[in-house]
Amino acid sequence: MLYSTFDSPLGELLAVGDGNALHGLYMQEGRTAIKVRGGWEQSGEPFAALRAQLTEYFDGARTAFDLPLALAGSPFQRRVWRALQDIPYGETVSYGYVARRLGVPSAARAVGVANGQNPVCVIVPCHRVIGADGSLTGYGGGLERKRLLLELEAGVLSIA
Repeated sequence: MLYSTFDSPLGELLAVGDGNALHGLYMQEGRTAIKVRGGWEQSGEPFAALRAQLTEYFDGARTAFDLPLALAGSPFQRRVWRALQDIPYGETVSYGYVARRLGVPSAARAVGVANGQNPVCVIVPCHRVIGADGSLTGYGGGLERKRLLLELEAGVLSIA
């Protein structure tokens, strides 16, 4: 596995991939931080497109990402993560909405768990999922970062 770290408006990000696809993008502040594992090799070049697209996103010039992803998880987790990628930029939905879209209306809590285990922050927009009452609920990078991303996408905040 290859990895690279870089600064962003969210703090340090750790990107992990195999040179062909992105396997993980982790905020290094908050509960989703991970440590570099033995055997991983630091390499910036495979992550050049990721960096460029994130810079455009944080500049407000990109609303969708075009990167190959290799997401490892259970079949249900992967279904949830695919559904998250269908949430339009600047919009939010509830966990129950995602569960209904998946055809499992009683699975809102399971959607929440899968959402919280999303290995690719920002690119797979788990920040766009909120509580049924419109409240901001748990986010691996902390609610302040979730609010920041939602405000960026709503056009009320410039963070570049």
